[in-house]
Amino acid sequence: MGNYLVTGAAGFIGARTSEVLIQDGHTVSGIDNLNDAYDIRMKEFRLRRLQALGGFTFHKLDISEKSVIDHFNGQNFDGVINLAARAGVRYSVSDPWVFVQTNMVGTLNMLELCRQNGVKKFILASTSSIYGEDPPYPTPETASSSEPLQPYAASKKGAEAMSHAYHHLYGIDVSVLRYFTVYGPAGRPDLALFRFVQWVSEGRPVRVNGDGEQSRGFTYIDDIARGTILALKPVGYEIINLGGHEVITINNLIKLVEDVVGKKAEVLYGPPNLADMRSNWADVSKAGQMLGWEPQYDMRAGTEKLVEWYNAERDWASEILTP
Repeated sequence: MGNYLVTGAAGFIGARTSEVLIQDGHTVSGIDNLNDAYDIRMKEFRLRRLQALGGFTFHKLDISEKSVIDHFNGQNFDGVINLAARAGVRYSVSDPWVFVQTNMVGTLNMLELCRQNGVKKFILASTSSIYGEDPPYPTPETASSSEPLQPYAASKKGAEAMSHAYHHLYGIDVSVLRYFTVYGPAGRPDLALFRFVQWVSEGRPVRVNGDGEQSRGFTYIDDIARGTILALKPVGYEIINLGGHEVITINNLIKLVEDVVGKKAEVLYGPPNLADMRSNWADVSKAGQMLGWEPQYDMRAGTEKLVEWYNAERDWASEILTP
């Protein structure tokens, strides 16, 4: 069994990936700085679940600080799974500096930790936002990523480039995973599906930027965690799309949530956000070929899982801030 370092362990993807690793018999050292990028209660909930499991050790650290390298000096990891990130295209426009610090400097620190400690495997969380404006649909990994539209995507492009440099110079095996739109229980409250479930469940107006005809390719969190773990295999240096296989418009997503929750929503349409992409839809054939990965949950089944979780945790989940 392996011993892995997971950054962003209290984050959405990081927490679920850590849980699955531990369930599979591995040990996990988790890093998170528990920042307030969104309501901290969600991160605390995920962390409590993790800490209740054997085989998990938590370190409250910031990967953008160089001292994080010394903290793990001499420790033997089978791989570093770098899921810590500042995420969100809109927020990166207002504060690009924190995105560069976490996503670029933080990635450099984790790569240097690998180099200094002889860690052979590195996974980098990247993003579908890197494909920019009007990519082909479904979007393959070969589509242009040289013209990012926001600081968030630009910071991830920089992290990918640094990872390639460390692969070339030091032989570190790197899987770059370009995640698309991820959803599920204990998901990010700044993303559409959690917000819609909360707003519809509590009878609050559903706010939509634009006309609602923009579309997203969604993938359930368990499928993403499983794909991330499959990417621990040796690949050399590869960029792999993960998720984004099932495309739905925002308007149809609201209808799905209404149906699963069992309530009708008042929908308020506002101006579009210029930082948002009109659509995303992944070509995941490479993930199937290289990793043997195939999504197991369709949109309805995944949404039902999310609503079931929300109802079980409603006492506090209904109060989570959804900006």
